[in-house]
Amino acid sequence: MDLDAYTAAHRADWDRLDDLGRRRNFSGAEADELIERYQSGASELSAITTAAGSTVAGDRLSVSLSRARLRFTGSSGNVLRQLPTFFALQLPAALYRLRWIVLVVALATVVVSALYASWALNDPRVLANFGSDADLQKVAEQDFVGYYSENPSASFTGQVWTNNAWLAAQCVAFGIVGVYVPYLLLQNALNLGVNAAVLFHFGHADVFFQYILPHGMLELTAIFVAAAAGLRIFWSWIAPGARTRGQALAEDGRALFTVAIGLVFVLLVSGVIEGFVTPSPLPWPVKLGIGAVALGAFVFYMVWVGGRAYRAGETGDLDEFDAGARRLIAA
Repeated sequence: MDLDAYTAAHRADWDRLDDLGRRRNFSGAEADELIERYQSGASELSAITTAAGSTVAGDRLSVSLSRARLRFTGSSGNVLRQLPTFFALQLPAALYRLRWIVLVVALATVVVSALYASWALNDPRVLANFGSDADLQKVAEQDFVGYYSENPSASFTGQVWTNNAWLAAQCVAFGIVGVYVPYLLLQNALNLGVNAAVLFHFGHADVFFQYILPHGMLELTAIFVAAAAGLRIFWSWIAPGARTRGQALAEDGRALFTVAIGLVFVLLVSGVIEGFVTPSPLPWPVKLGIGAVALGAFVFYMVWVGGRAYRAGETGDLDEFDAGARRLIAA
């Protein structure tokens, strides 16, 4: 491609697109023209990028396209207007892309926790490293259960929510380094294994599951999702495919940081369950049922709603509200 000739041939069209993108009000004909020129400009930008990579002309056209997109999507308006699209398309699609990695992370965590607990239970020297027999018995019979009720429910909910949301954000933000997410998952698995070993050793296996599962089903799944997002970002840097590493990181980073935002709300739900349901006097079948329903709702949202949005063409990218919405409506 002769880039100079191509640019000269389309300069007038791009100038018109830029002019329309700077306007605040449109007639019906101008609005239609904006859409048409946006579609043509997007195709022309794709041709330039394919033939010449990053160029000054392509960058200028990209800015004009972004400005035009803001005009017909209304992204510069009230942010609250974007929330339905975020929750119906972008977030579930981003979650759906991670479904298999989440499953692998969950299975690995369970296996490591079970192996560590089994090792500690079958070797008294391992348990002895965690404390004296009296101290461990106190943990099993008092501290483990008391942890959930030593603070008022509301403040405890806020504490666990902010802590878990911060961990989820770290998984996504630091996933690129490659070692942080496995380290965090290993620490989490070992902690579960230690607690299980101590309570099993003193005959309180039922207490372990009764106090872990109601909130833990959703809470741990949310952490697994955050870990999967971090690992996916790391892999996009290692194996970017046809994209450059910079493009892969930018695209997957934008899409998967959506997950960190969405998990704030998921972890709020698990925090409420942990603060108000787990230590409550409700029968254990009811508590477990509440946890199972919360997990089931999240899995349905991730797999069914997310699968529908993903098959409609949504990727979870923050820049694709408009395209995903149109494709889903068309589907």
